[in-house]
Amino acid sequence: MECEYLEELPETDEPAWILGRQHQLKTEKSKLLLDISARLWFTYRRKFSPIGGTGPSSDAGWGCMLRCGQMMLAQALICRHLGRDWHWEEHKKQPEEYHRILRCFLDRKDCCYSIHQMAQMGVGEGKSIGEWFGPNTVAQVLKKLALFDEWNSLAVYVSMDNTVVIEDIKKMCRLPNQNCPPVAHCSPLSHQSLLSRNRSPGGFCCGWKPLLLIIPLRLGINHINPVYVDAFKECFKMPQSLGALGGKPNNAYYFIGFLGNELIYLDPHTTQLFVDSEENSTVDDRSFHCQQAPHRMKIMNLDPSVALGFFCKEEKDFDTWCSLVQKEIHKQQSLRMFELIQKHPPHWPPFIPPTKPEVTTTGAELIESTDKLFELEEEFEILSV
Repeated sequence: MECEYLEELPETDEPAWILGRQHQLKTEKSKLLLDISARLWFTYRRKFSPIGGTGPSSDAGWGCMLRCGQMMLAQALICRHLGRDWHWEEHKKQPEEYHRILRCFLDRKDCCYSIHQMAQMGVGEGKSIGEWFGPNTVAQVLKKLALFDEWNSLAVYVSMDNTVVIEDIKKMCRLPNQNCPPVAHCSPLSHQSLLSRNRSPGGFCCGWKPLLLIIPLRLGINHINPVYVDAFKECFKMPQSLGALGGKPNNAYYFIGFLGNELIYLDPHTTQLFVDSEENSTVDDRSFHCQQAPHRMKIMNLDPSVALGFFCKEEKDFDTWCSLVQKEIHKQQSLRMFELIQKHPPHWPPFIPPTKPEVTTTGAELIESTDKLFELEEEFEILSV
C-alpha cells in the first residue's frame, strides 16, 4: 500500500483528536506532538532470539499487525497504571510502572506480550509463525495471553458478530469484595440501572477488573462504506478510546486519532535492532517513541477490516462508554457499526468468562504446549473478518 505520509500538519481551525483528547493545531501543535510521541511505538525488530528456537529472528515483513496489537495493549496498560495524561520526555526519569510496562513487550520469549509469545499463540488461531495476522486474530491472541498476566490483571473482551453484550462484560469484570452482598444481588439489572453504578443498599456491589474491550468490525466489502465514517471518527473522541487496528491487507497501522477526514497513525514498518534488558532493569526506551511528524492517511482509503479498542479502568468508565455509544454512535439509526445490547442472546452458547488454564508452567514453556489453552476459546467469541 502506498503510504500517504504528509510531513507537515496543515494550518487549520479544525481540531485534531488523539485517543480522546482534543488539540487545536494553531495554538497547541507542540502539545499534540508531545501527546503522539508519548505513545509506546512498537516496530519491526531484528536479531532477537529465534521464535520457537528455530524460527525467524526478525518480524520484518510479517509482524506489523502484531506490533499494532502491542501498541493498543500498551496504551491500555499506560492508562491503567499511569493515566491518560501521562507524558514521556527523553532523558526524563519515568516511574517504575512505565519500565515494567515496557518490559512486557520486549522481544524475549519470557516477556508476556513479546513477539515470541504472540506469534506462537497465533498458531492456535490457524496462523503459522511468520504469517501475517488480521485484526481479529491479534485480538484473540491478546485475550489468551492476558490470562497469564497477573500484574496487569486485565479482562479482555472481544466482541462477536459486531455485538457487545453488557451483561457478559459485567459478568466478566465484576470482582466480589468482602462487603459484596449475595451473588443474587449482583445479577445484571435493567439497562438503565446498568448505565449507572450498580449499588446495593449498603454501597458498592462489587469491585471491577479493568476492561480491555476490542470490537473487530467489517465496515464494508472492498472499501469502507461512507455511512460509517462519522461514527468511526466519534470513537476516537471517547475518553475510553484506544484507537483502532487496521490499514490494508499485509500492511497494518495503529490509528490513534484523526484530523478532518484524515486518520493519524503510528507506523510499525521500520526495522530496528532489538532492545534487551535484564530483569527489573531500566530499558533504553528511545527507540520505543516516535518523535517524527505524525503519519496521516485519508479515511476512505482504510481497509474495511478494523478492530476498535477501548479501556475502562472502572465500572463507571464502562457505563459512560455505553451511554456515549447510545448517544453518539447509534444516533444514526440506518446502519450501525456495531450493536450494544443488554442481554446475552439466547441462541448463543452460554457466556463463560475465560480463566487461566491449570498448568504448572508459565512464560516461554507455556506457549510450546498450549493444547489446553486453545480449548478454552469459546466458539462464539470468534469472529472471522
